[in-house]
Amino acid sequence: MPANLTILINNLPAYNQERKMIENSEIIKKAYAAFNARDIDAILRVMHPEIKWSKAWEGDYATGHADVSAYWERQWAEINPTVTPVGFKKRDNGTLEVEVDQLVKDLEGNILFDGKVRHIYVINGGLLEQMNIELGDDL
Repeated sequence: MPANLTILINNLPAYNQERKMIENSEIIKKAYAAFNARDIDAILRVMHPEIKWSKAWEGDYATGHADVSAYWERQWAEINPTVTPVGFKKRDNGTLEVEVDQLVKDLEGNILFDGKVRHIYVINGGLLEQMNIELGDDL
């Protein structure tokens, strides 16, 4: 076997993991852009039908497209959140950690929160299956 082919074969798993990380990061970026534009339909296209979504604003989880849509509609009727992904990291357990800049204003434009949080995603087959939120002093 030629040496170049051996090197390629030996590095294929790392290449595939890197490619998957880039693909998942692009899915996430599009989802955040759609969220910030309040385009629920665009976000739902990248979500598994039985998505489990952390309801940080209310507590617990929204499950499924209809529940997530209803949660966001309630949220947007009360506050104006904007989230911007600024960092991506694959965790050892296979989840994708996304560091986000989060700006939350009330409907009059007063800042309620301006800081960083972590959104942790389970992504399979190009679809978001679960999202959790982590806060930390190290952000």
